[in-house]
Amino acid sequence: MKRGKHLKIKTSDSGSLPNVGSSELFLEGANRFSLNQKDELAEQFEKQVVESFLDKIRVGIEVPNYPQFRDMNEMFLSMMEGIEKISGGYLETALPSLNPIRSRIAEVFALERNAQTIQEHAGQPFEVRVCVTGPYTLASFFSYRDEGIFSRLGNVIAELLEQNLFSNKHAKTSLVSVDEPSFGLMDDPLTDFGSSGRENLLNSWETIFRKIKAKKAQTMIHLHSTSNSLFWEADYLDVIDSHVDDPLVTMKTTGERLESRDKFLKASITINDFDKLIKEKITADSQEKLAEPDLNERVADAWTDIKHKRLNPDSFLETVDTMKRRLANVVGHFGTERVLYAGPECGLKGYPTYETAMECLRRVSVAVNSYK
Repeated sequence: MKRGKHLKIKTSDSGSLPNVGSSELFLEGANRFSLNQKDELAEQFEKQVVESFLDKIRVGIEVPNYPQFRDMNEMFLSMMEGIEKISGGYLETALPSLNPIRSRIAEVFALERNAQTIQEHAGQPFEVRVCVTGPYTLASFFSYRDEGIFSRLGNVIAELLEQNLFSNKHAKTSLVSVDEPSFGLMDDPLTDFGSSGRENLLNSWETIFRKIKAKKAQTMIHLHSTSNSLFWEADYLDVIDSHVDDPLVTMKTTGERLESRDKFLKASITINDFDKLIKEKITADSQEKLAEPDLNERVADAWTDIKHKRLNPDSFLETVDTMKRRLANVVGHFGTERVLYAGPECGLKGYPTYETAMECLRRVSVAVNSYK
């Protein structure tokens, strides 16, 4: 997958946002909408998804993820048969499979069904990013794991994507991210070098990526740690997405691997941890070095002031110039031809308000579009 140097870096986001309204009613609306029921809760769910997606387009996100207000892991596990939720996790009771009556990602279904309306508001055909939880992270919720669990769960995710990726004259799913936040964070005997579990995980990713590419979309893996290099071996993987401070974006070997394996990066240009953003601003504004207990107390006070509307949370967001510098650093290391996308390092569900999350995405868009 070669990329011409003339193509611009596109903005994209990871999906999750702060809740707006009642989480319980939203969950019930999603459930009813996915079952094709027509009632007030289903209609409210559909309207919220479409409006939030349009909000992302309005602030300049070019490849928006479907708006994610639900717990992503539970969402995908709830679409499976052959598993049972027990105290402390999940258990396989049969070969996991896709539930035939819960096979649609409700948010993606809502975007597909309203594609013409969204295009009319957007002024042109639009692109959609779809994120799914990867087999390694899903497996971490199971009380018992063997070397074959990655393959069994990966097959279900691949089947799910077969039924949920869409393309029509109004819109297309152009990017699919397999989110593996648990991968590489700790030693796991199932992924030791030379183990069958490691081989099964790689094959599971490849099964998913092949399905995505058969649907004419690009493949991405979203990681919170790149310490385990297994993802580099995935032939059908196009784009690697990691966090702001991940060593991946400074290592010389990254550039060599990107070239030799013809892979690309999504540049993470702003932090999603709002506690960290508050700490950084307090530290920068302080005339003296604060001890950790004092700093934590100041963070708690800031959250209280935000909650009671005495403090504008936008004041803690990183500036457009900071985002531009981060993008420049990534491009400086690897060249524009190896950076396809830019956006926040992860989802923005931990932000204090929906409006602040949108302001973050607006700044991301300004930073990327003004970068030269």
